[in-house]
Amino acid sequence: MAITRIHHLNCGTMCPAAMLVGGGGWGERGTLVCHCLLLETDHGLVLVDSGFGTDDVTNPERINRMLRTLGRPRFDLAETAIEQVRALGFAPEDVRHIVVTHLDIDHAGGLPDFPWATVHIHHAERSAALLRQSFGERQRYVPAHFAHGPRWRTYRESGDDWFGFAAVRELEGLAGDVALVPLLGHSRGHAGIAVDTGDGWLLHAGDALFHDAELSDPRQCPAGLRLFQEMVQFDRKARLANADRLRTLHAERAGEVTIFCAHDPTQLARAQS
Repeated sequence: MAITRIHHLNCGTMCPAAMLVGGGGWGERGTLVCHCLLLETDHGLVLVDSGFGTDDVTNPERINRMLRTLGRPRFDLAETAIEQVRALGFAPEDVRHIVVTHLDIDHAGGLPDFPWATVHIHHAERSAALLRQSFGERQRYVPAHFAHGPRWRTYRESGDDWFGFAAVRELEGLAGDVALVPLLGHSRGHAGIAVDTGDGWLLHAGDALFHDAELSDPRQCPAGLRLFQEMVQFDRKARLANADRLRTLHAERAGEVTIFCAHDPTQLARAQS
């Protein structure tokens, strides 16, 4: 499989209080995005994360109250992955594979829009989303996102070395151009998704980080985002350790690997420019 073009998409805008995401007061609104990738390949399209889906936009009350109240999602149909695929001139059926960092509300909402696609996921994340054993997992996963019976392809923490990380390099049907990089902590089976651009690697770090400044100094992350990470984390020790490893990778290999997270609008704007 050869990747011929990469599109950086925003598949869901959230407008929390500006104070929570850095700058401004409670009366002002900040911006968070759902940064997804659409990969054009010689074997069809590959979506990395899926943001909010069409059913989330038309039926937002199924999204938990905390996210609706604090995150203030815009729920814009034009921002859904399926509508952006159409806007780019493709048919939805051209999306053959979806590779997800994790299955939180704002990352998995688009899965039902592509029921024929193979969904590549860390095995622990799929189990967590389907079983919803803890209170936190009952809040973060929406059963309707998986009710269509996704064509799951799960992977465990074994594989090749990728810049010092254990990674699954051979995702079924995707050759070695896309790799699943376990970054546990935010959720039970959270992973980063590495994409070989031909000139280096992109690493979609999902929610392992929340702010561009975290790549250099975690203290520069706005207090509201730091608090949110603490509130929703599954394993604090693992989350902090993986964030440190990402900072080391950024410091030592920035010319080879471009790291970005799911919700920082500055990183998305930079990638789209």
